[in-house]
Amino acid sequence: MAYLVPSEFVTKMVDAGESKIFMSTRDTVIRAFMAGAILALAAAFAIMVTVQTGYPIIGAILFPVGFCMLYLLGFDLLTGVFVLTPLALIDKRPGVTVGGVLRNWGLVFIGNFAGAFLIAVLMSVIYTFGFSTPPDKVGAVIAGIGEGRTLGYAKYGAAGMLTLFIRGMLCNWMVSTGVVGAMISTTVSGKVIAMWMPIMLFFAMTFEHSIVNMFLFPSGLLMGGNFSIRDYLIWNEIPTVAGNLVGGLAFTGLTLYATHIKTAPKRAIG
Repeated sequence: MAYLVPSEFVTKMVDAGESKIFMSTRDTVIRAFMAGAILALAAAFAIMVTVQTGYPIIGAILFPVGFCMLYLLGFDLLTGVFVLTPLALIDKRPGVTVGGVLRNWGLVFIGNFAGAFLIAVLMSVIYTFGFSTPPDKVGAVIAGIGEGRTLGYAKYGAAGMLTLFIRGMLCNWMVSTGVVGAMISTTVSGKVIAMWMPIMLFFAMTFEHSIVNMFLFPSGLLMGGNFSIRDYLIWNEIPTVAGNLVGGLAFTGLTLYATHIKTAPKRAIG
């Protein structure tokens, strides 16, 4: 059968989280690096399509190609391990510790950032002919995104920070749903369809994804965006990471685990 029932795929989620915690440092970093690079290239592609067509929805429809590629190749995003590794801890798998979970998160963050940053530099070279000209249309749009999604939040103060955090939560609810969706199917086409839908949704609704932003904001700075590294960290990356963690774990990981692994007793009849 090409479909796993919930109790089967949630067990698969816990197994995946456990395996990632015990993965070697080398493999963890390499897989995270490639995931960050592929997702960054997909973000650049989606923005290019949006600029060329004038329709952001077309960019959103095509963006999931990157997520599907990296998942099928077995690479890891921070947004995914935020959901999977804590489940192995909650399930009390042998040898799984808080330190092991945090180690995995730290290594994946470093790898994702390094991969996304490399693509930011390479694409910036393309947008500016080796920094010899002002950025082209796509580069200028990326610079504008960097300003709007840092200073745009900052001008609203605490309300802006809350909005940013919630956008991060909703983003990883959808992204982690895509990760789980891929586990539901045992065919490549089924995995791709299950991943495509929630990833398209988050991108179209401009939710905040910490790894996509690892490409967008360094690129924006390289393109001359009018914001600082501090603006990027305080008014986007750090709150986005926190929102991604809370949203993915609360809306996807814990809900599925609670109702399909640690199910409540059945209601008595009569």
